[in-house]
This record gives sequence, structure tokens and C-alpha cells, in this order.
Amino acid sequence: MSANKEASNVKSSPANAGEGLQLDKQALSNAKKSLDQGAVVPSYGPWREDIIRLLNDSLATELVCVMRYKRHHFTAKGLASPKIAEEFMVHALEETAHGDQIAERIVQLGGEPDFSPARLLERSHADYDASTDLKAMIRANLIAERVAIEAYTQMIHLIGDKDSTTRRMLEGILSQEQEHADELSDWMAD
Repeated sequence: MSANKEASNVKSSPANAGEGLQLDKQALSNAKKSLDQGAVVPSYGPWREDIIRLLNDSLATELVCVMRYKRHHFTAKGLASPKIAEEFMVHALEETAHGDQIAERIVQLGGEPDFSPARLLERSHADYDASTDLKAMIRANLIAERVAIEAYTQMIHLIGDKDSTTRRMLEGILSQEQEHADELSDWMAD
């Protein structure tokens, strides 16, 4: 159990100070039922569907970012472009890994990851970019990373203790998005 105990799973017994914290016996009993739901236990409560929706929007964002970074990788031109284009591909691969993590978590929560190409741009927090100028590419990617940082920060706050596994996953992704933004910002300065 996480350090931030979920209230629905833990009971505190101040009247019986000797007992301290106790697990909720009913929640444990309920966990033995509905085995076809895998990791989805009753303590996920009413937030599961909302979390799946948020994750599907993030999946769309990651997929759009992959496509933008790959386009920039293949079309970057100029003296500095080989090194930067190589980094665009590194970022594309890392964004792909983020998308895979998110899709896997959606399935663990009993949802279906939405890979529909027709809906990607309307669900994505970030924009696709078809710039041909290297500086404009860097700027577009920096904007997208900053949008992702804001979106993940808000999601982490919204999810809080409702789903510690998803929160930890998002915190890891957020850390990498911050690294991307720092790197892109340094390139803008050069």
C-alpha cells in the first residue's frame, strides 16, 4: 500500500489506539470477487472512467508528438541539423515509449486505448507542425513539450491519491518531458 493511504482501503481507529491503522475487511473481501476485472479493484471507485479518458487524451498527445518529431527528423536541414535531427528521433522514440506506457495503463484499468487516426488531433493537447525552418521546428517542439508539462502536472494533481500507479507513471513521463523542454530551450538559445 502506498504511503498516501487511500481512505477507502484503510481505517483509522482512534478509539482503540492499540489497533492503529487497519485494512478495510470489506474492501479485501470485495477484491476476491470479479476476478475477470484483473487489476481493477473496487477502490478505484467512480474515477476510473475519468482517468481512462484523461489517459486517452494523453495518448493522442504522445502520438501527435511522435509524428511531429519524426517529420522534423526527416526534414531538418542546415549546418546544425544532423545533430538536432538525431535528437528529434530520440525524442520521437521516447514519446513512443510514453504512449505505450499510457496505452498499457488504460488496458490495466479496464479501458481501451484510442488509436483512431481520425480523432488524434481533436483529442491531443499538442499541435502537429509542418515547419521547414530548423528554428521553427525547435520552437514548435518546445511549445508542445511545455503544453505536455502543463497537462501532466494538472493530471497528476487531479488524480492525486485516487490512482497512485497512474500518478507515478505520469510523474515519470513528466520528468522526461521536462528534460526535453530544457534541451529544446538550450537549442533555442544557441
